[in-house]
Amino acid sequence: MQSHLRIVYNKNMNIATLETILVKRDIRPTVARLLVLKALIGSQAVVSLSDLEIELDTVDRSTISRALILFQQRQLVYTMDDGSGALKYALCDEGHECLPEQQYVRFYCTVCEHTFCLHHTPVPLISIPKNFTVESVQYIMHGVCSKCAKKSAQRHQ
Repeated sequence: MQSHLRIVYNKNMNIATLETILVKRDIRPTVARLLVLKALIGSQAVVSLSDLEIELDTVDRSTISRALILFQQRQLVYTMDDGSGALKYALCDEGHECLPEQQYVRFYCTVCEHTFCLHHTPVPLISIPKNFTVESVQYIMHGVCSKCAKKSAQRHQ
């Protein structure tokens, strides 16, 4: 596979494209890994292991978990703790390695309990003391998402 090939994730990707995504990250495509990848691409928010287990009812929890661990090791997904009590997973942007300088802000809705990736809002750069090395950055705002705010406004009319 050509490493310079740029792929934009979308939920209607065919199997060959999904396989290409895995191979580019040096991950051997298996049926379970393809299913997990497709579910991650199709999600509108970051997802927990439990979310994926519900979505992929034909794949057992340990298989999903092993796929996610491998995806994280190969920098296809990153994990985050949004304060909900469950570790969440999201795809790294294509061409990125999930480095701290490539991260963006997340928003956790306290009403619907979904976490959204705000792709156009980069994490602010912060100076750190000499001899400190940043390994990861998690910038999460908590509040009410636009969908929940709209529902609330309609109820109060």
